[in-house]
Amino acid sequence: MFNTKDSAPELKTLHAMTIDVEDYFHVAAFRHVVRPNQWDQQPSRVVNSTHKILRLFADKQIRGTFFVLGWVAERYPELVKEISALGHEIASHGYSHQLIYGQTPELFRAETQRAKQILEDLHQAPILGYRAASYSITQKSLWALDILTELGFSWDSSIFPVYHDNYGIANTPNEPYRIQTRNGLMLTEFPLTAAKVAGLNIPAAGGGYFRQFPYPLFKLLFQQASQGNSVPNIFYLHPWEVDPDQPRFTEASWFSRFRHYTNLEKCEARLKRLIDDFAFGTLSDSLQSFKPTETYTNMDDALVKLA
Repeated sequence: MFNTKDSAPELKTLHAMTIDVEDYFHVAAFRHVVRPNQWDQQPSRVVNSTHKILRLFADKQIRGTFFVLGWVAERYPELVKEISALGHEIASHGYSHQLIYGQTPELFRAETQRAKQILEDLHQAPILGYRAASYSITQKSLWALDILTELGFSWDSSIFPVYHDNYGIANTPNEPYRIQTRNGLMLTEFPLTAAKVAGLNIPAAGGGYFRQFPYPLFKLLFQQASQGNSVPNIFYLHPWEVDPDQPRFTEASWFSRFRHYTNLEKCEARLKRLIDDFAFGTLSDSLQSFKPTETYTNMDDALVKLA
């Protein structure tokens, strides 16, 4: 068992270290360049890049939560078993990495159930956590929360409380909260990290923001979001972000290439610094350090706070 460093007296809060296990060609930014029916033709790098993260976590003696894409788990089952055997938490990243608001509820249910079953068979334990591809639970897809609870998920980490062109539900809580879905079931939401600066929510959760912002700025925003280290934050990364030698899709738009490739060569070193600067553990362990006080319900196009 890893030491999550939560015994250090100056660190009150254990933040959640999360990894979205997908390959470089799965990302939404490249969906018009490489189609799902072409994925099996691409040289996969997800196993080696995930191993790089696993070695780093072992060196730093931390555990994390790995949101594994069903497509990956189906093709590389030993990778899932290895993550589990090392004591990390396994959660679902769906099956096909498609945007939920582009799917029908029926298709979303079928894919999510399929991915959950694949992971449970490999992990030999219930899969209770979920994260949507590209955080695509938005005001257009709040119905997905009902389906998650019906399928047996107890917590979710898909809602980003920011304005963004592809995701986000602005003006939702920055800290963990409960959602009572319309079927009467309960879900704990651990939103992606955003720091409130001058009344605006600035993304500070990881990924492209972690690579594009100078590290001192990201660290400052992460600290700000934690409100004096009293609220647990989410940090996320993808295995391809520590793989600067991955193939390049030169036909993608300039903006997509900027988002995906900026500072890949610096990411691993920055991740090491972040782990040294904050205390991290699994998402479930992080939630144990914080008791949500607010409950919302999902209406057709909004999350509404319950009295």
